[in-house]
Order: sequence, then structure tokens, then C-alpha cells
Amino acid sequence: MYMPSNFFEGGLHGENAHADPLEVFEGLQWDTAGVKPANCPYSVWQVLNHMIFWQDFYLTYLKGSVPVHPEHDEDSWPVEIAPSNETEWSDAIVQFSKGLQEAENEAKKDLNEMKDTKLKRTRGVILATLMTHNSYHTGQVALIRRIIGAWPPPSW
Repeated sequence: MYMPSNFFEGGLHGENAHADPLEVFEGLQWDTAGVKPANCPYSVWQVLNHMIFWQDFYLTYLKGSVPVHPEHDEDSWPVEIAPSNETEWSDAIVQFSKGLQEAENEAKKDLNEMKDTKLKRTRGVILATLMTHNSYHTGQVALIRRIIGAWPPPSW
């Protein structure tokens, strides 16, 4: 599989029509991150933690281990709607950011290396899955922030 050297770097940090998954959290206060709008299934806090769950899941494969798949997809969503304090919020942002950095480092390795033998997925396929999952939920975060009146991020 040939991919330009910057394919994953651009994809992991938003490119063209995709927003940077870190930027969508910029400037959002911890107490606002737990606001769950009417008729919306999740808060920004819940989406962030779901993103962390799956990012860590895929990084486990990339590091050579086999992660435990949740029995039900809803098990990858946190029950807590909001962080309990500012430290919990900022720690989650740091954890997500570190995971993105790990994914970038993995993208510099052989993308054709088999990392999931059961499903026959290479490093490149797993990174693409992680990238598209983050992109999808980044859009959800942007929408929730618009609904609660906390958009755009300061850097925009």
C-alpha cells in the first residue's frame, strides 16, 4: 500500500475539510464540556472519552498486543456526562493528545506490517481506521459545541 509520507500526519490533525481533533476542544471550559443538549445523545466530555477509548484500543494493536474488545459498543461510552473538575478535563485532553502523537509515530513505521492477524489488518489500515473514527467524532464535537453556544474555538 503506497501512501504519501504526510498522509497520516495530515489526517490525524485535520486536513482540508477535516477539523483538527485537538482544536475542537480548545477554549472549552471543563464545566461546559459536560453540557448535554436536549435530544443529543452525548456531551463533549462523553465523546472525548469515547475517542480516547478507541484511540487507545487501536494503539494497543499497533504496539503489538491484542486489546480486549468491549462486549457491546455502548461499553466504550462513559456513563458520566461531565468531568468532575478542571483537572480531570485537562488530563483527558492531554491523554488524547499523547495518543495522537503515538499514532503519528506509528505512521512513520512500515505501514504494510501486519498488526492484527485475526482480521488481517496492517498498520496502515489500523491507522486509517483510527483517523476516520477521530474525524467522525470531531464533527460531533463541533456540532455539540455549536448547539451549546461554545463554538468556534479561540484559534479559529
